Amino acid sequence: MNGNNRWRPDKRLTWIHLIWIALAILLVNALLLRTMSPTPVPEVSYSEFKRLLNEDNVEALTMRGYEISGILVEPSQIGPVAQTFSRFKTRIPMLGDDSLLALLEDKRVEVKVEPEKTGGLWSVLISLLPWVLIIGFWWWIMRRATRNLTGGLGGRGELGKFLKGGAKKAEVPTTKFSDVAGQDSAKREVVELVEFLKEPERFRALGAEVPRGVLLMGPPGTGKTLMAKALAGEAGVPFYSISGSEFIEVFVGVGASRVRNLFEEAVKNSPSIIFIDELDSIGRTRGTGLGGGHDEREQTLNQILAEMDGFTGHEAVIVLAATNRPDVLDPALLRPGRFDRHVTLDLPDRNGRLEVLYVHTRKVQLAEDVDLGVLASGTPGFSGADLKNLVNEATMLAAREDAEKVHMTHFDEARDKLLLGTVRTLAIQPEERHRLAVHESGHTLVAYHLPNADPLHKVTIIPRGRALGVTQQLPEVERHTFPEDYLRDRLTLMLAGRAAEQEVLGNVSSGADDDIRQATALARSMVTRWGMSEDIGPVDLRDSEEHPFLGREIAQPRNFSESSAQAVDSAVSKLLTEAQARASDVIRTHRAALDRLNAALEEHETLGREEIEACLNTPHNILDASGTR
Repeated sequence: MNGNNRWRPDKRLTWIHLIWIALAILLVNALLLRTMSPTPVPEVSYSEFKRLLNEDNVEALTMRGYEISGILVEPSQIGPVAQTFSRFKTRIPMLGDDSLLALLEDKRVEVKVEPEKTGGLWSVLISLLPWVLIIGFWWWIMRRATRNLTGGLGGRGELGKFLKGGAKKAEVPTTKFSDVAGQDSAKREVVELVEFLKEPERFRALGAEVPRGVLLMGPPGTGKTLMAKALAGEAGVPFYSISGSEFIEVFVGVGASRVRNLFEEAVKNSPSIIFIDELDSIGRTRGTGLGGGHDEREQTLNQILAEMDGFTGHEAVIVLAATNRPDVLDPALLRPGRFDRHVTLDLPDRNGRLEVLYVHTRKVQLAEDVDLGVLASGTPGFSGADLKNLVNEATMLAAREDAEKVHMTHFDEARDKLLLGTVRTLAIQPEERHRLAVHESGHTLVAYHLPNADPLHKVTIIPRGRALGVTQQLPEVERHTFPEDYLRDRLTLMLAGRAAEQEVLGNVSSGADDDIRQATALARSMVTRWGMSEDIGPVDLRDSEEHPFLGREIAQPRNFSESSAQAVDSAVSKLLTEAQARASDVIRTHRAALDRLNAALEEHETLGREEIEACLNTPHNILDASGTR
């Protein structure tokens, strides 16, 4: 046998193991003594003993306290199984028997008195053995649990893992800048960091300092995490990724400990990159009165500030962070020396969307009719994540149809599903269906004839998502500002469905609920934010603030008078009334075309752009501001 495989005693054998072995030996010895004892002596009742004594059948007695052991003159059948025995034992009653000694002397029985047995050391050990076992087992469980938590002095147990947090380290990400499409300006901002991570000594020799932190800002789905991975992949350095919410725990100080451990690990493997996702979850402005100055969130933020620009330098560690809410971050995070470079990732334009589609369709079997340029033009406002989801939905649709390749129809259906929602099966009454067709025909007709409206894509009265019918438009150009003429046409288009119901059916319904809500919000923005009302003028009278990335209104205290509020309401009402009147004029002017469109829509349920133009059977008339030819 190989000497390396020979059995060796465990070096960790301690005194506790010896105690366990000794207790086991005692227990086995006690069991063996009990099993090796001689034939048991039957115990008889005291009355039976008096009978044997009166019959002169007791030869000798041994008394030990209240216990009596005797020898019979002639063996008798005694005991619970009625076997023949020559010995017996019994016990004297607790109250005693005054006549027993006299009877023994009268029968001339030899009596021997011995001291009562106390059990000795063996009895004491055996009686204490259960308690020792219970206490020892409990002590072993507690010691094992503590060892698992702390992991010994090295802190490798569950408690050590808890304090270190869930930072995930990838040795070197495989993502490259070629995998990040549609964000050329953002890539130019971070590409110089690659050179520093590859050759840090060259920069240090010239006295250059690389930015300590890079803050990636932008709407959800624009590729902030992907950009961070691509930076680490291009530089070929370790990448540590953790979410800001993972620093926050119930116990105060855990987050700060995780920050220290994360930076220590990154320094050991420097040059490296630390990526903190959702930085706003821990980096909110301090001193807001929430939780005081010693809560877990603020302690974690303080530790991050100290690690990034404290007394200990981390020149070879770059911290990247992503957030959708840069407006709520603490100013100390944004100052030079910490996150001193801010990179904004915007929604991609048409060329950017085309590049993203090329990236996500590399492994997709595309049919010859798929035109990614048309698809990029028809997806304005889509983020990189939205486009990836679009490609995935189209691929799944093709797979469900057992198609060999993904066709353009699959992409169109996937886009409609993402924009409009999934098709719903509803039992719609004929009267309601007719009203729905009139409503959508009004939107379509007015959108076709307004000069500044976006081109029509399709109209349908098939319920999708939360809508019963949809008129879909696809912008031809990317808009970053909205002229007043475009916004007024937009208001007219929103109220065109309600105007069509009024003109054709003589009344309106609740189907215009969402149209009125959107039109009111747009008109209020035109009046209070953009100064597009002659009665109000260029005055900021907004009562809410839109988030720069989320596109959501955030309520804030009103800082204008009640008279100004009434003037705003009057101006908003005037804009909406004028827009509906303009829509009614367009519908009355083209009433015959509206009826043809309504009939075709009721028959086919969905009409594309070519079907709409053929149904209207008129050239694209350009209207003036009043809505007439």
